[in-house]
Amino acid sequence: MRTATALLAFLFVLVGGYARPQESGLEPLSAFPQAVLAIRTQGGNVHNFRIWIADRLNRQEQGLMFVRKLEDHAGMLFVYPRDQHLTMWMKNTFIPLDMLFIRSDGTIAYIAANTPPQSLEIIEAPGQVRAVLELDGGTTGRLAIKAGDRIYSDALTKPSHSSVVKLPH
Repeated sequence: MRTATALLAFLFVLVGGYARPQESGLEPLSAFPQAVLAIRTQGGNVHNFRIWIADRLNRQEQGLMFVRKLEDHAGMLFVYPRDQHLTMWMKNTFIPLDMLFIRSDGTIAYIAANTPPQSLEIIEAPGQVRAVLELDGGTTGRLAIKAGDRIYSDALTKPSHSSVVKLPH
């Protein structure tokens, strides 16, 4: 009976995806490339962020999974080589996020604010975009960031390792 209970618990963890990152083969965020990103609102305010860059498929699949707290003015940028219809979800993401869907010219096309943690609901922007920026839930409301505002970062325009600024840990 004890073995069956242990096996069921193990299967719950495995199937439910609640294993700790170090046990699931995920990369620590400190290994992701980092850069600085600025958002200029239509009102003229500029907000700077330190971001991790999901520059490879495995990093894009991992995203901010298992992160329990995101510092103010921190986030993750997912950049793709061409405009496309992008979808995201919150599987194994324990904090609410604001997802900013970004056009190739750097303007914010759509914001999905305060996405619910651990939801399997698909989150998408209408139309094609080049990138998605994930920020702590509520950030866009607090800083009055809206669709039409502009993102500035070398990581957005040149998503290769050579354009990424490595920041100290």
